[in-house]
Amino acid sequence: MDEYILIFRHEDGNKIASPEQMQIWMNQTMEWIGGISAKGKFVSGIGLPFEGSKVVWSHGVVTDGPFGEIKETIGGYITVKADSFDEAVEFAKGCPVLQGEGNSVEVRKIDKHG
Repeated sequence: MDEYILIFRHEDGNKIASPEQMQIWMNQTMEWIGGISAKGKFVSGIGLPFEGSKVVWSHGVVTDGPFGEIKETIGGYITVKADSFDEAVEFAKGCPVLQGEGNSVEVRKIDKHG
């Protein structure tokens, strides 16, 4: 069984949802993760707040963001165990992040030999 990272991409991290909507999404996310965990396939995960972030570029340039040049941001990730890449993709298809227009979940196999 391999491990995969599911990266939550938000089309526009500058859009702020209401506290009520954030709570609904958080509850949905916890239920989604609970379903994966019930199968013994959840490894770990973390949310990444949009505020207070910096990007370090080549030549020592530091900018606020990642919102300066691009809209898309990474909101967090989880790591799962899966019997196949297809199973990891099926987990990703259930992610509540996908309710947001233009949002996506990137699925990548973790290379334990790298």
